[in-house]
Amino acid sequence: MAKAGNISRVLIVGGTGHMGRRLVWASLTLGHPTYVLFREENVNDIEKVEMLLDFKKAGAHLLPASFHDPQTLLQAVKEVDVVISAVAGNHLRDGILEQLKLIEVIKEAGHIKRFIPSEFGMDPDRMADALPPGNQLFKDKSKVRRAIEEAGIPYTYVSGNCYAGYFLGGLGQIGPGLIPPPHHITLFGDGKIKAVWNDEMDIATYVLKAVDDPRTLNKAIFVRPPANILSQKEVVQIWEKLIGHELHKSHISAEDWLKTMEGKPVGFQIAISHNIHLFYEGCLANFELSDEEEASKLYPDVKYTTVEEYLKRYV
Repeated sequence: MAKAGNISRVLIVGGTGHMGRRLVWASLTLGHPTYVLFREENVNDIEKVEMLLDFKKAGAHLLPASFHDPQTLLQAVKEVDVVISAVAGNHLRDGILEQLKLIEVIKEAGHIKRFIPSEFGMDPDRMADALPPGNQLFKDKSKVRRAIEEAGIPYTYVSGNCYAGYFLGGLGQIGPGLIPPPHHITLFGDGKIKAVWNDEMDIATYVLKAVDDPRTLNKAIFVRPPANILSQKEVVQIWEKLIGHELHKSHISAEDWLKTMEGKPVGFQIAISHNIHLFYEGCLANFELSDEEEASKLYPDVKYTTVEEYLKRYV
C-alpha cells in the first residue's frame, strides 16, 4: 500500500464510540493519514454524523461501509495499511460477530500489516476463570484473538485496564454516578487491592504509537504506568486531599457484593462480576511485565495523565 513516508494509513472501525473517537483524535494528532469507517446505517444519528463531520474537518477521510455488505468493508480496508477496531462489545455479542467479519475481510485483502482488535480493558487470555456472566465477554474476545492468529494476520493486542471516565469518576464504584461522591464511599473489601486507572486518551495514544513499532508486532502490550497503579483506598485519599475533607467510608465483602447481582440487568451483572476480579483479586496488577510489554516504558515520551491530574477536573 502507498504510505506517507513511514507513517501508516490507519482505518478506525467504530470511530464514534467511547474509545473509537479517542483513537481517531490520537491518530490525527500523531500524523497518520486517518480513515474512519462511516456506517451507512448511522446516517440518521445526528450526534454521530456531527462527530464524523468534525473528524473530516480535522483531516480524516470518511469511508462509507456496512457490515451487511462485506464488499464495502473490503473496499475500505484496501485504502489503508493498519486497521484498528473499536466496535462495542455487549451481551448480545454484536461487536464480536462484527470483528469476526472484519477478520475475514482483512484476510481476503491480504495486505494489512497490523490489526488491533477491540479490547482495551482487561487481558481476556488472563481471564479464563472469570465469573459469569462477565466471563462470556472474555471468551468472545479470546475467540477473536485466535481467529486473528489462525488467519495469519499481523496483530497487536492492547490492554488499557480501567477507563478513567467510568472508574475514576465514581472512585471505583458503579451505580452511584460518574462523578466523585461528595460525602460517602463504599470500599471493596479493605480497599487495598491494586488496580490500574488510565485516561482513555492516553490509552488511545499508546495504541497509535504501537501501530508502526516492530517491538509490538504479534504481541500483547499493557498500559500500566507506575503512578497509576493504585488501590481504591489510595484513589479515595487523593480525592479527599483535593476536596479538603474525608469521606465517610463503608466496606462491602466480596460475598455481599456478588449478592447485589440479584434482579439486576445483564449489563449491570457483568460489571459486578468484573469488579470482583478488579478490586478483590487484583487481576490488573498481580503479574509481572517486562519493559517491552508495558506501554509507558515502551514510549517514555508520552506524558500520561496521573490519577490526581485526572481527578482535578471534578474539583
